[in-house]
Amino acid sequence: MVEVSEVIEAPPEAVWSVVSDPNNLPIWDHHIYKVDGVPKSGLAQGTEYTTAVRFMGARAHASLKVLEIEPPRYSKIELRGLLDGVVETWLEPLDDGRTRLRHRVEYRFRGGPIGSLTGRAVRLLGASTLLKRGIRSQKHQVENSRRSRRSRPTR
Repeated sequence: MVEVSEVIEAPPEAVWSVVSDPNNLPIWDHHIYKVDGVPKSGLAQGTEYTTAVRFMGARAHASLKVLEIEPPRYSKIELRGLLDGVVETWLEPLDDGRTRLRHRVEYRFRGGPIGSLTGRAVRLLGASTLLKRGIRSQKHQVENSRRSRRSRPTR
């Protein structure tokens, strides 16, 4: 199990609009190169979608299913593929329009050569380091999108 959190300079609704969209996954993790099956209306309990992952020349797919979702505060998503796991996300409002974003990932690698290779790589790199990179990318995306909206001239 790995858990990370980050304070973001934006209200929960702005953070949620970014972190609840699986189409952003390739922005946060360069190993993910494709996301399919996300409804235009967004995620809801029971929604299923897939991701395609490229790692050290190998490709794999993962299936994801939304187990619980309470916008804009919480989601719980099941992951099946090279690794099986559950990703939980919490958004906590803070003073001054800020939000604490927290992710917890419980995971287990499946067998086989690709799973074994990925498991060794994640152990070497550190799962928490990978997750920290992802949450920092989310923070960057939220805060930059808010800055660019504020700096646009009004007509």
